[in-house]
Amino acid sequence: MGSHISVRLQVKYSGFSLDVDLQLPGKGVTALFGHSGSGKTTCLRCIAGLERAEHAFVQINEEVWQDSQNNLFVPVHKRSLGYIFQESSLLAHLSVRANLEFGLRRIPRQERRVELAHAADLLGITQLLERAPDYLSGGERQRVAIARALLTSPKLLLMDEPLAALDSKRKAEILPYLERLHGELDIPVLYVSHSQDEVARLADHIVLLSEGKALASGPIGETLARLDLPLSQGDDAGVVIEGSVCDYDAQYQLVTLQLPNSTQRLRVAHSPLKIGQALRIKVQARDISLSLNRSENSSILNSLQAVVTSEVAADNQAHVLIRLDIAGTALLARITRYSRDQLKLQPGQAVWLQIKSVAVLA
Repeated sequence: MGSHISVRLQVKYSGFSLDVDLQLPGKGVTALFGHSGSGKTTCLRCIAGLERAEHAFVQINEEVWQDSQNNLFVPVHKRSLGYIFQESSLLAHLSVRANLEFGLRRIPRQERRVELAHAADLLGITQLLERAPDYLSGGERQRVAIARALLTSPKLLLMDEPLAALDSKRKAEILPYLERLHGELDIPVLYVSHSQDEVARLADHIVLLSEGKALASGPIGETLARLDLPLSQGDDAGVVIEGSVCDYDAQYQLVTLQLPNSTQRLRVAHSPLKIGQALRIKVQARDISLSLNRSENSSILNSLQAVVTSEVAADNQAHVLIRLDIAGTALLARITRYSRDQLKLQPGQAVWLQIKSVAVLA
């Protein structure tokens, strides 16, 4: 069956209940996404063993941590996991190095999968090792907390809105390090967030939670493009595409991406990347315009052919959401009902879509 995570939880509190049955990938990043009160943190705490669900089954790859039918409950200190909270909770009287060694000492040398120097390099904190936590920025403190969790050589990493306490500048600082962890470490991550842009940048798989139920669970690209989910209705609605770098224009700092299974290409403002390198982008529904003909002599650099597949009403009565297809790659466009009627759009119709290079999130 390969690596997998199985989570079945039934929890009842006064005014709230959690009831989920999830089969998740045993590698990569799975995002638990939803509004406050949807059950994201409760789910994470039950998986960690910090809360004991009355009816539960939790299996991480080959290890079963809870099976209520067989009266099995592995206490939290015996679960091979790392847990990163919103607040870094570093030991203030210890240096960064000593904080990291605190996590490392929990693991016998022969069982260590991550060494201190490697974790410090991955999180960009090598130059901070002798500092006290009080002399670190919020982003630096959180990077140290993540490194400390990694040094316990966990079989699962739980991250509960690790960027929520940071301002936009600190979030932008730490996101590249989280992407690097994703690319270089073979440790599955469950990542709680209510930021769709954050999830789109980091996650491979997404679980959409609402009022203690899982509305959907699936690969990030497919799930964000579904018109039947509330994800498509928000102002930040969009899809994730992973293309391959086929050209870089150093003069204008533009990356050209080859779209999956297509000869069509898309240009994105970006720092230099190697030819052949994969790049994940998010295209917002509000940033796509549609036309029946290809636009010429425009400041909008990307003009792509697509086919209309379906539409739904948007949360704004003046708007509609159009789902488009480019050789199997789904895109969403938010346009006015007036524009839909003027273009006479219907399923199966060929259109040209336009996307500003500066609007693409990469």
